[in-house]
Amino acid sequence: MAPRFGSAIKMIRFLFIICAVLLTQCSAQTREKRFVKMFLPDGYTITAELAVTLEERQLGLMHRKKIDPDQGMLLVFEQANYYSIWMKNMKIPLDILWLDREKRIVHIEQNVPPCKEDPCPSYSSRFPALYVLEIKAGSVDEHGLKMYDRIEFVLNLEQGRRSTF
Repeated sequence: MAPRFGSAIKMIRFLFIICAVLLTQCSAQTREKRFVKMFLPDGYTITAELAVTLEERQLGLMHRKKIDPDQGMLLVFEQANYYSIWMKNMKIPLDILWLDREKRIVHIEQNVPPCKEDPCPSYSSRFPALYVLEIKAGSVDEHGLKMYDRIEFVLNLEQGRRSTF
C-alpha cells in the first residue's frame, strides 16, 4: 500500500501560507519608527516621526490622543506635487505646513480640527510640495511661522530607531 503524499503536501502548503501571513503581520506591527530633528527659524527643535511609505502617510497621526509641542510628523513624498490632507480618525487639531524642495513653507493650515463625520474636508497646498509637516495646533503662532520660512532638517531614510511616540 503506497503512502498518501498528496495530503501531506497540501498540509505543508497550508502551514507555509499561515506562517507567511503571520510573519507579514508581525513585521508590519514591529516596523521601526523613524524620526528626524527639525529646526524652526526661531531655533525651536521638533522631533518628527517620518511617514515615507504610502501606508505610513495614509495612517499619519490617526487615533493619537495627544501630541507634545516638540513632536510632529513629516510626510515625505517621492516628488513635489499638490498633496491633500484630511483629518479622518483624528483626535486632536493640528497645524499643517506644506514644504517645497528647499524646505520652505509654501502653504499653512492652522488649527485644523478633527473630522467629526463623513465626508471629511481635504486641505491642500496652492503650490507643489515635497513634504507635509503636521504639528500641534497653535505651533504656527507660537513660533511665528510664515510663508517661505525655511525649516532645517536632514533626512537619512536608511537609519531608524524604535520608539513609542
